[in-house]
Amino acid sequence: MAHILIVDDEKAIRQALREILEDESYEVSEAPDGEAAWEQLKNTKYDAVLCDIKMPKLDGIELLDKAIAEGIDAPFIMVSAHGTIETAVDATKKGAYDFIQKPPDLNRLLLTVRNALDKSNLQTETKRLKKKISKSFDIVGQSAAISEIKETIEKVAPTDARVLIMGENGTGKELVARWLHEKSSRSASQLVEVNCAAIPSELIESELFGHEKGSFTSAHKQRSGKFEQANGGTLFLDEIGDMSLSAQAKVLRALQENQISRVGGDKSIKVDVRVVAATNKDLKQEIADGKFREDLYHRLSVMIIQVPPLRERADDIPMLVEHFLHQISQEYGTAPKTIADDAVKQLQQYKWTGNIRELRNIVERLIIMSNDEISVEDVKKYVEI
Repeated sequence: MAHILIVDDEKAIRQALREILEDESYEVSEAPDGEAAWEQLKNTKYDAVLCDIKMPKLDGIELLDKAIAEGIDAPFIMVSAHGTIETAVDATKKGAYDFIQKPPDLNRLLLTVRNALDKSNLQTETKRLKKKISKSFDIVGQSAAISEIKETIEKVAPTDARVLIMGENGTGKELVARWLHEKSSRSASQLVEVNCAAIPSELIESELFGHEKGSFTSAHKQRSGKFEQANGGTLFLDEIGDMSLSAQAKVLRALQENQISRVGGDKSIKVDVRVVAATNKDLKQEIADGKFREDLYHRLSVMIIQVPPLRERADDIPMLVEHFLHQISQEYGTAPKTIADDAVKQLQQYKWTGNIRELRNIVERLIIMSNDEISVEDVKKYVEI
């Protein structure tokens, strides 16, 4: 049941609004002025606030300002008399959800309240999902190398600097890219991922830049590419070392001019995209071999983040194992299993050629095959390395 706070210095109006809302099965609280409402807002979670503008002690606009400043995210519906309509409009610009004129029309009032509650519920669910996603894609570890990566992300993410992430397969380069996006000013927009190694060379340009209808045999309709889809957000070019030279040339042009052209088209399309790239290859060697453009390398590598292999951060393995035990158990809907200390030490001795991805797969195998506590014998039996 939604809980709504009515803030108005006129008792008759509070009573009338209460009766209307309680008839719709809402839980209702009242406050006779802004100061009283502020005390209630600090101590109680409300799903929406119906707030008069002209009140003694603390008016509705001042109350709205305090609520926004303190991160109270209940939507405010301002209730205004004829003389305060302009003020009410200004309130919506400041962050109020909407305003209703006195005396309120019943249908208009209920519709506005329902819409405000729907928006509040959507925002709450979005925050919950973002928190869940962020936790699922956390960078786990306290080693010196991981601490340095986290510190670099904190410094680089708020800028629009292009970043090149380097490291072996399975080390967590995608996680670094995700956190660069999540901690940037572009986090409200999309992170669009492209695995350059998984797309045939003859299709990579269409994938990145889109195509016009009829530009090639299977182009039955116009299609936007990943650069356009990522407009305002971040484009993550994974395994960029596998991109064809012709596609590299077009990516370079897009980075230089902040515009692209679809395959088969001659129209220039402006794009505002932050590019983060990753590779498991030695790009300097690829340049020497004539397989990668040096000018593109310098465009992409404003900042370089080197992600170490797991064998070089064995101190992080106990923390990673605990993380995966809880994460995988949640996915299975079972209670987390424990692992013996000597079993963890045994895991620290392996070389982990598949890095974090391989460790997670093995923890999942141990969860499936072991009893309540994973023993060193389980590790020796089920870890085939």
